[in-house]
Amino acid sequence: MKASYASVKGSFGVGVQNQKRVLLGFGEVRNKGSSGLRKLCMTDRRTCCSGLSLSSVAMGAKLAGVRMGVNGVFGSSAKPRSVKAQATDEDVEDLVPSRPHGKSSGTVLPFVGVACLGAILFGYHLGVVNGALEYLSKDLGIAENTVLQGWVVSTLLAGATVGSFTGGALADKFGRTRTFQLDAIPLTVGAILCATAQSVQTMIVGRLLAGIGIGISSAIVPLYISEISPTEIRGALGSVNQLFICIGILAALVAGLPLAANPLWWRTMFGVAIIPSVLLALGMVISPESPRWLFQQGKVAEAEKAIKTLYGKERVAEVMNDLATAGQGSAEPEAGWFDLFSSRYWKVVSVGAALFLFQQLAGINAVVYYSTSVFRSAGIASDVAASALVGAANVFGTAVASSLMDRQGRKSLLITSFGGMAASMLLLSLSFTWKVLAPYSGTLAVLGTVLYVLSFSLGAGPVPALLLPEIFASRIRAKAVALSLGMHWISNFVIGLYFLSVVNKFGISSVYLGFSVVCLLAVLYIAGKVVETKGRSLEEIERALNPVI
Repeated sequence: MKASYASVKGSFGVGVQNQKRVLLGFGEVRNKGSSGLRKLCMTDRRTCCSGLSLSSVAMGAKLAGVRMGVNGVFGSSAKPRSVKAQATDEDVEDLVPSRPHGKSSGTVLPFVGVACLGAILFGYHLGVVNGALEYLSKDLGIAENTVLQGWVVSTLLAGATVGSFTGGALADKFGRTRTFQLDAIPLTVGAILCATAQSVQTMIVGRLLAGIGIGISSAIVPLYISEISPTEIRGALGSVNQLFICIGILAALVAGLPLAANPLWWRTMFGVAIIPSVLLALGMVISPESPRWLFQQGKVAEAEKAIKTLYGKERVAEVMNDLATAGQGSAEPEAGWFDLFSSRYWKVVSVGAALFLFQQLAGINAVVYYSTSVFRSAGIASDVAASALVGAANVFGTAVASSLMDRQGRKSLLITSFGGMAASMLLLSLSFTWKVLAPYSGTLAVLGTVLYVLSFSLGAGPVPALLLPEIFASRIRAKAVALSLGMHWISNFVIGLYFLSVVNKFGISSVYLGFSVVCLLAVLYIAGKVVETKGRSLEEIERALNPVI
């Protein structure tokens, strides 16, 4: 942090003339009368924030540095305070308030909205098979073959595993907007094949392509949103990604309502996904590229143009200065895959992988994929409508979670969430086994499922994706996140493939009881292994968890 912008020209390949021009725009970054660079700030916010309100800057303030991978400059209307932050066992860093942000004249929301089409497709493709599975199985002649039904569900997840590992590499090579356009190809072709399939083989190929598309989306949608969002609202907009995934799931469940009257409606359900896929590709033609990626490629003039579009010309110098600072963050080279398993990093990398493993093994996607079948077995008259209620609970809980993230803290939300999920799964299990509850089994099935989804959406759903960039060091962040997402999709794939078979062998009550046990184990693990990152700077977290050896 003690080097000037000029010292990073070798890192970014920026020409001397370009640097001089940019430096004139930046102004002097040293404090008057001080030989060191201005220390960056942390402020304290006490405001209550709504998940969808753009005035909700608490998350943006604390996650800004995380999302951009830089020492963000945080603004606050609340009274600032100095903080003594324990960085290592020996060092204590003084964090002092900095300048507030001015009002932006740029336009970010339309481009965030375009990116969120990828999030909607993510959720839609995950949930569309829920109501359609029974009808497409009859149409394709696999009604009695639970193994092939499992493949129809899980091939999407196999493709997503591949896509999640490749999305980051594509975004780094071709840029964020071009990767979105490339991503629209498998999303569109996959939807067409699923909608027109006359055999289970064609359906599986279509699901595989759609899976690759949503795997890439899972990597680049939050990346792009975080890199184009202004610091003061980055956290709020980052939460919108998870919210739109839930909206996509809800849309898929609602799309299944006409199935009872029209058994062939399942083809329309898959075909609907073509529309947002095409809109995503067209929208990215007019969307600005990530200024951070442009700067890393040495395209300074294009980065300035993108910043002007997103934030207004009055913010160009400020944001370019932040990008320059980010480039000086570490002298160490980017880590290789094997570095993730070294003694230096494995402790924190294992936490990221474990959180996603617990998230999936706790049963959330079994509920999303098969809630319609479960409600039907419990005697619910309108099983598809009950599943739509589950989707609505997911959207509502996620919106609430975004307002609690920076007030309650990540760790406490995770513990509360998994605790509530354990209790809900226990209730579901008992509703299927206790004879005294038999007259109420249908009501309890819906109640337990809705409470489970609410509990999930309050912590286990949104927190891991927000927590991982905070706990991973900058040099391992991309690969560590990819590894964690890989764990997410692999475990998701296994559950989707074998859930019905396991239910047929052991019974739904035993499976739900197993999910409850997993949730309790997650509570114990989180209590002992996960650190609280609320109110802590990215640099403090990195030095505390990843000390230089």
